[in-house]
Amino acid sequence: MANFNWRTINIDLLDPESPANFSTASLQPASTPVTASEVQGFASQVRQSLRGGDTEGALRRALENAPYGGDSAAKEVHLAIVVEILQSTKQSDMTPMLNRIYGSEGGVEVLDTLMKYLTEINLRIPTLQRYKGMAHTSQPSSASSSKVLSPQSTGFSQIHSRVGGGEGSGQAMSVLLSWHEKLVEIAGPGSIVRVMSDRRTV
Repeated sequence: MANFNWRTINIDLLDPESPANFSTASLQPASTPVTASEVQGFASQVRQSLRGGDTEGALRRALENAPYGGDSAAKEVHLAIVVEILQSTKQSDMTPMLNRIYGSEGGVEVLDTLMKYLTEINLRIPTLQRYKGMAHTSQPSSASSSKVLSPQSTGFSQIHSRVGGGEGSGQAMSVLLSWHEKLVEIAGPGSIVRVMSDRRTV
């Protein structure tokens, strides 16, 4: 016993509430499975609302029906329509729209979902591209930077072309940064904390 190294004991195994003793899957709310084709049909309906001038309705509907139970392809399609709605909104309409959603029933959860999408978009855009957006730069400065900003082989080409591929990339990124800024002003930093602690992903 004198030669036993007590530091080798895994004390987590002795704790009944440790993740080692139960499945962490139970911490994630159940989500209905969704296919990419179903999301595409839904995206078409949302796009019709957007073209009809109901930007707020389209945004709320998209956020209330996030495909948590979908595969990566379904989530890509839904992400594309969310980005399209965000970039179709006038900057002067952002704050009033967010205030109305926040003050409505279920508005906090809807804005938390928006924060998830803005966070996901931010994680997928190369660092150089984000800096160009902050500087309101409209075009890459050289062929080498264009190569860096080319669509990645991650299935994100749809969003990448909208947010940062080619001409107008800085302006597009600036719109998304404005959304994030105004969202934090209205929903508060608590929205960021809730998104970080939520195991459901978009």
